Amino acid sequence: MILRLLAPLLLSLAVLALLSHSLPVQAHEIRLAYLQIDERAPQRYDILWKVPTNNGMVQDIRPAFAPGFTLTPQPGGAIVNGFVIFRYSLAGDASLPGTRVRIEGLDRTTIEAMVNITQLDGTHHSFLLRPRQSSVQVPEVPSAWTVVKNYTRLGVEHILAGLDHLAFVAALMLIVHGWPMLLKTVTAFTLAHSITLGLATLGYLSLPPPPVETLIALSILLVAVEAIHLRRGRHSLATRWPWVIAFAFGLLHGFGFAGALMEIDMPQGDIPLALLFFNVGVELGQLLFITVLLLFLASVRRLIVLPRAAPIGAAYGIGALAAFWVLERLETMFF
Repeated sequence: MILRLLAPLLLSLAVLALLSHSLPVQAHEIRLAYLQIDERAPQRYDILWKVPTNNGMVQDIRPAFAPGFTLTPQPGGAIVNGFVIFRYSLAGDASLPGTRVRIEGLDRTTIEAMVNITQLDGTHHSFLLRPRQSSVQVPEVPSAWTVVKNYTRLGVEHILAGLDHLAFVAALMLIVHGWPMLLKTVTAFTLAHSITLGLATLGYLSLPPPPVETLIALSILLVAVEAIHLRRGRHSLATRWPWVIAFAFGLLHGFGFAGALMEIDMPQGDIPLALLFFNVGVELGQLLFITVLLLFLASVRRLIVLPRAAPIGAAYGIGALAAFWVLERLETMFF
């Protein structure tokens, strides 16, 4: 049974997460460096370089270009929402396509860097650089596949690093009976957060991040409470039709995803494609989490007999973690 199968690992994950000191208040942030290159005249570029801070420290990384290009610092730097912003002008003997762009020092870090390039003719390029691949050759002809690959990867990484989102999915699984209802519930959640993710990213809806993050934590707590009620024989709308609750709270979670995505400034010419495949990545990461969790717990079940009270313990663990987040985020909002 899904409820009993999930219990031990969910409880362990919740307790370990609660005891750790790696619980971010803004759990939906994507901590990438970001390089925006805009061609303003032939072979002349304006550059925006954003580097995320970590406990007030800034990684010593910077953009670098091929010989023949001159990078000149410009005024307008600032510290905004955990990022240090630098501005440069870039002049070269040739255009960027056909040359390499790299991030110096990235190989000594654990962060990634998104690079977006816009040329005078409207051509767009988008790349995701990593410590093991800190440079890229700008192609002569842009490829939509690059956007698809990069934003799908971002979506997967974002979900698997988002502890509060995974806790919500796990709590939903505790109130679901049977595979058909699990599939229906997960689909409803995905559809809902896709709606608000798209509307918020495109600028049609907006909610401030601190209340959104607090309400997301509260949604986890409420579903955990419903899981406890279910195991004690008390049914409600959430346990009879979990897909309805998944859809309602999924709309809220979509604002959290959008806030994270807008931190990295998607390429303007490729927003629909980037948004679509970021969401595909979110869904793939979510399905991967569910699949690995169930497969692992199926293996555990072959080794031990699960106690009948284990699902309640798991729900209490997830609820305690969510309550901690609620208090932490309320403190951040008001103090």
